[in-house]
This record gives sequence, C-alpha cells and structure tokens, in this order.
Amino acid sequence: MARIVVSAEGTVDAPAEMVYRSIADMREHHPRFLPPAFSDFRVESGGVGTVLHYKMTAGGRTREFRTKVAEPSRVLTESDTNSSSVTTFTVCPRGAASLVRISTSWDGAGGIGGVLERMFAPRVMRAIYTNELKRLDTHARERRPA
Repeated sequence: MARIVVSAEGTVDAPAEMVYRSIADMREHHPRFLPPAFSDFRVESGGVGTVLHYKMTAGGRTREFRTKVAEPSRVLTESDTNSSSVTTFTVCPRGAASLVRISTSWDGAGGIGGVLERMFAPRVMRAIYTNELKRLDTHARERRPA
C-alpha cells in the first residue's frame, strides 16, 4: 500500500481567525461551504472531540466517513474512525486575508485498484477541495463585517 496525499490551497479574503472559526463551527458554518460531493453531513457529538458523519462522492464512488475532530492552533484535523484517512485544514494569516490549505492522506489500496486510486483520486479530490475553498471564500466574504 502506498500513502496517498491530496492537497489544495487558496486565499480566502477574510481574517484568519474568522476563517478558522467558520471551518471549526461544524453546526452552523462548515456545512454551508461544503461542495455537492459531500452529503448527509451531521454532527454526532459536539464540543471537544467533535464526531462527524458524512458521505463523500468522488469519481462516481460514494464512501461514508465518521471522523473525530481535533484542533491544535489554527489547524483542524478530521481523522476517519474506520480508515487511515486524515484531513487537515490549516489557516495562515496573510494580512487582512488568509491562506487555507486542505490536505488529506490515507493508505491506498493494493493491486490494480490501488493503481487506479493513485491515478484518479488525487485529481478528483483536488477539484473537490478547490471548490470547497472557493465556497469558503464566498462564505467568509458574506460574514465579514462591512
């Protein structure tokens, strides 16, 4: 099995603290900028150690995730409880804006399925994350004080 890493980053036109709060608020804000590839997003339990459940469709395949959220400083991680998949959101201040990076890594499958996964999954997921970053930027602009 090979480790697969997929990342996308982009500038969000809002202060880092506000952007981070939007990403970390799993009940009110985070669901508002998820791309259509995500469905059935729900918070199973909140507070420290938030547990999420959602489905993600990529490349015509839908997979369920149940993740536990951790929040080191301006970094939020979602670790799937049923696989090696870990998604990290990193928010860095860039003046009045923020640089946001979404990165996911997991242990890929073996055999021919693994070859196809390594060929296609990064491209499909990068497009999904690029879409999510654009949606986050729109969401943050709408929330920014005038």
